[in-house]
Amino acid sequence: MMSQVKIVTDSTADLPLALIKELGITVVPLKVLFGENVYCEGVDISAREFYEKLKESDKLPTTSQPSPGEFQEVFNSLSADGSSVISIHISANMSGTYQAALIAKNALPGRDITVIDSKLVSMALGLVVIEAARAARAGKNKLEIINIAHNVMNKVNTYFVVDTLEYLQKGGRIGKAQALLGTMLNIKPILTLQDGFVASFEKVRGKGKALERILELARKFSDAHEGREIRCALVHADVLDETIAFHKRMISELRCSEHIISDIGAVVGTHAGPGTIALFFYAD
Repeated sequence: MMSQVKIVTDSTADLPLALIKELGITVVPLKVLFGENVYCEGVDISAREFYEKLKESDKLPTTSQPSPGEFQEVFNSLSADGSSVISIHISANMSGTYQAALIAKNALPGRDITVIDSKLVSMALGLVVIEAARAARAGKNKLEIINIAHNVMNKVNTYFVVDTLEYLQKGGRIGKAQALLGTMLNIKPILTLQDGFVASFEKVRGKGKALERILELARKFSDAHEGREIRCALVHADVLDETIAFHKRMISELRCSEHIISDIGAVVGTHAGPGTIALFFYAD
């Protein structure tokens, strides 16, 4: 018997396709625009195709959120049989996606729809969605699933390092002078998420040292939570070999009961840039 609670998210969760299918998650795509050409993330353009286009493009692409109408269509279809819908999304401080989903929910007053601002992005959001979908598959009720989602949201740790500050600067995350100085000095800021915003955690010289520091932070967390299962997700923007090498270290040095590797998709990749690597983890 299929669960009567259905889970929806958006494409910035960077979920692997196999897990989306296995857990029956509905993903509403954001869009990436190369000039006049509009692509729905994960539908019209894969992560690999996006990074190829990015290399060839003279101008940086832009991104846009789904419309309320697109969400309304999804919510209407999923709830038509009386099912409840829980829709979990990218931080409202980064995108209007949550607001668009909320407008769609309010346009369907007779349906049981809950919209959640995760205050997260990429596989930090993905880990929340995975646990919510597993709980739905296990037959948990709506309130139990919402509590599980909020529990993971409050626990997940996020650390990522970008290869170049150019994309963050062009996206308005850091100033031009700061980006230029950082590039000259080979400074690789370790970034995190705070209250739904991207925030600087530490500045490290060199990407290798930045990744080493992220691994050290994860090791300390793992040691501090001995006896508990650690769930981990590792994502990358077009640097698979580097990510596999980091993953091998992660497997040998952390007690991950689950470790997911995924691509940073077109929308997050537009703002973080190629070469970005991120590690997300929490104690179950």
